[in-house]
Amino acid sequence: MRLPPDATLPRIFAGESDRCGHKPLYETIVLKAREAHPAGATAPRGPMGFGKSSRMRTAKILRPSFVLPLVIEFVDTGEKITSFPPVLDEMMKGGLVTLEKARVIDYRSDEGNAIGAEQPKS
Repeated sequence: MRLPPDATLPRIFAGESDRCGHKPLYETIVLKAREAHPAGATAPRGPMGFGKSSRMRTAKILRPSFVLPLVIEFVDTGEKITSFPPVLDEMMKGGLVTLEKARVIDYRSDEGNAIGAEQPKS
């Protein structure tokens, strides 16, 4: 699959304890995004952050909040992405969603060096 240089990047800011039904919100969003076959999606946990309430969330040992911030993002063509915000509206109770223009520099798969791929014997 080729990805054109001009793409769109939705970025969803949420907390790791946010839910959609009985599943974590980040899991629901990534699985729903996968149905549209984007170039990829990720949901990294942040070590520190705050949202609209200004309540600080941190992974510091002296002040563990146990609810760390997450940023869920994926990238693809604008056509695939534009239908996604209304879907998010149904899933999310709170959080922030942005749509950004992204410039794709490179998009390829190196199956031979993928984690878990069989490595050649010396």
